[in-house]
Amino acid sequence: MIFKKNKKKPRKDATRDSSQSTPKKNATRETLQFKIIIRKKRNGKKLNEQEIKYLISEYAKFNIPDYQLAAFLMAVYFQGMDINETTDLMQAMMCSGKVLNLSNIRKPKIDKHSTGGVGDKVSLILAPLMASCGICVPMISGRGLGHTGGTLDKLESIPGFRTNLNLKSFILQLKRLGVAMIGQTGEIAPVDKKIYALRDVTATVASIPLIAASILSKKLAEDLDGLVLDIKFGSGAFMTDYKKTKKLARTMIRISERAGVKVTVVITDMNNPLGKYIGNSLEVMEAIESLKGRGSKDLMEVTFALGKEMLKMAKIKGGIQLLKKKISSNAALDIFKQIVCAQDGDALIFNDYTRLPVARHTYRVLATKSGYVHSIDNFQVGMLLVKLGGGRMQMEDRIDPSCGFQIYKKIGDRVKPGNCLVKIYCDNPSKARLVQREMRNVYVIRRKPQSRKKLIRETIRS
Repeated sequence: MIFKKNKKKPRKDATRDSSQSTPKKNATRETLQFKIIIRKKRNGKKLNEQEIKYLISEYAKFNIPDYQLAAFLMAVYFQGMDINETTDLMQAMMCSGKVLNLSNIRKPKIDKHSTGGVGDKVSLILAPLMASCGICVPMISGRGLGHTGGTLDKLESIPGFRTNLNLKSFILQLKRLGVAMIGQTGEIAPVDKKIYALRDVTATVASIPLIAASILSKKLAEDLDGLVLDIKFGSGAFMTDYKKTKKLARTMIRISERAGVKVTVVITDMNNPLGKYIGNSLEVMEAIESLKGRGSKDLMEVTFALGKEMLKMAKIKGGIQLLKKKISSNAALDIFKQIVCAQDGDALIFNDYTRLPVARHTYRVLATKSGYVHSIDNFQVGMLLVKLGGGRMQMEDRIDPSCGFQIYKKIGDRVKPGNCLVKIYCDNPSKARLVQREMRNVYVIRRKPQSRKKLIRETIRS
């Protein structure tokens, strides 16, 4: 299948919030035709390219009501889509907006995307690190929702940092620095934003075709030469089952191959929090420390694994040794400083963490018995951050960037009574004490030793 990139400007109403969308009065014919498509998918039949293009374009133009698209999403959730349908869905969503043209940038254009996890601040480290190696990184990221954090929320905890650059400023910064980190604009796959809002409220997020189409519709609109995906599984990921995670990986590779973009998937374990800190400003601080050469072993293992694959795609030699050299020489740290300055952030944070909005009060969660950490309910760790105010359950929820956790013990670690498991950062005493009580139930401690599981489970290349 050959993709034709859409050069047309999106309709002005295509970027409106889905909660405000109402079908036009003359949309009766479209509504009836859409009903036929819903019934077809509900009965497990395959949709053709024209049907998928039709429903996406008409929904983008507000000719089809939200309740009908919600029914369609539920039909897809239960009946699934084959690779042709999923590819057609991705292309239709991508072509609902602008497709970038970065041909004037001579560097290899490689991006990275993570399916999200607890304590995952890899993008903050990886983007400047890869730019320091000569790779152009056009990173368009998302916000946190539910138990997983978002790169944009972390960046916006830096005082003054702007993630809402327009596409012109975004491209200019890519030419100048080789990297820019922004949020999804109303010009890139705008229909995806509307559809994701419906997926969230209709509990259809965890559908492999819908996940693949959503992620790739945005990423392939970046005019990439290659894409590295960090697909996570486990209690802290939105997909807990390893087999389903692998199926998602292969689906995304097959779609990207059809688009002519090389993709590598690294499947990583998210049963443990990643790194030492969880919470927006705390994770910025940890990312800076990592770029100063003081990153935790697990966090750097994932960062280097993804970075190595990006170097391979760009045909740049050196591997992990080159990445370590860019950190030890402060080259990657300097790029991060330039990103912060270019996007109006406070560059003084690099030498003074008190300029970040970190809570002043802390509360400790202590072990009550001896033994070994056998498991951590990482999903609940993420949800407890939401209870503190550091996450959101709906996109319009406001976030407190100052709160979070410092993780002292992980799976496999030995503990004794009185050992600190987690330190809570929060300036709201009632919230902090509630979370302190509930955090004790997150850890399962037993006498028998527990082995540490492999963090990088598998690498799949196109």
